[in-house]
Amino acid sequence: MGEFWPVPDVLAYLAGSWRVERSVRDLACGAQGHFSGTTAFGPLDPLDGGGLLHHESGTFTWQGVPRPAERTLRFLPGSSPGTADVRFADGRPFHHLDLTSGRYLADHPCSADLYRGEFTVRDQDHWRTVWRVGGPAKDLVLTTEYARER
Repeated sequence: MGEFWPVPDVLAYLAGSWRVERSVRDLACGAQGHFSGTTAFGPLDPLDGGGLLHHESGTFTWQGVPRPAERTLRFLPGSSPGTADVRFADGRPFHHLDLTSGRYLADHPCSADLYRGEFTVRDQDHWRTVWRVGGPAKDLVLTTEYARER
């Protein structure tokens, strides 16, 4: 299987609770931050098309100052079996996600900046994202490690 673990159904794989550790580096100024918390992927109403509601919560520490942080995303069934279309909480498109090979690259333009994400699955209980954000407003690298909670 190589270094990536293929996932035949991304929604089935993600369902449940995950421990989250994220590092954030601002490449322009050298500032660093860290997020520690949990992400829960729970079912969305089948009448609304199904999928998963992703809710992340924890503490984000930026330049030594901790504060509560959370976000919500919607992972909807994708256009091909086993994939997902990721949307912001308000329904705006974020990116497509296909982990059938265990690795996926996604782009998301945000104003003049570009978010480029790499998703990799190591095994049934561990996956990772690395978002590189570049443009006139941001120059960041966000690395997130997910470990399934049992």
